[in-house]
Amino acid sequence: MSRALRVEDMWAADAASRALGMTLVEVAEGRAVVRMTVRDDMLNGHGTAHGGLVATLADSAFAVACNSHGVAAVASGFEVTFLRPAHVGDVLVATAQERSLTARTGICDVTVRRPDGEVVAEFRGRSRQLPPRTP
Repeated sequence: MSRALRVEDMWAADAASRALGMTLVEVAEGRAVVRMTVRDDMLNGHGTAHGGLVATLADSAFAVACNSHGVAAVASGFEVTFLRPAHVGDVLVATAQERSLTARTGICDVTVRRPDGEVVAEFRGRSRQLPPRTP
């Protein structure tokens, strides 16, 4: 089974990302692009995209990028910095790029942009590859 197919299988089973209307745009080894349109039900009390949902978009792109090597990996932590708001109808694009993969530990940066190209958030995730399962 090819690496891309394994990531596509993982993505197809991701009910949370699907429920938020996310689309996998691109995947390559150590890289992923995921898109999400901000809906009315994604707004916070200030009328802008809820930060938790922006972080979820970034986390979904991170998950695809760190699993793109054909080895199961999970998040061990992340931090996110919110820079600008997003609004209803904005098509947010999260671009994940792995920065380091050493043994089983990885670091991946994700930038979330609005349609005008302005950066909404910067995300840095830490991943851990899981050991192979034994029967």
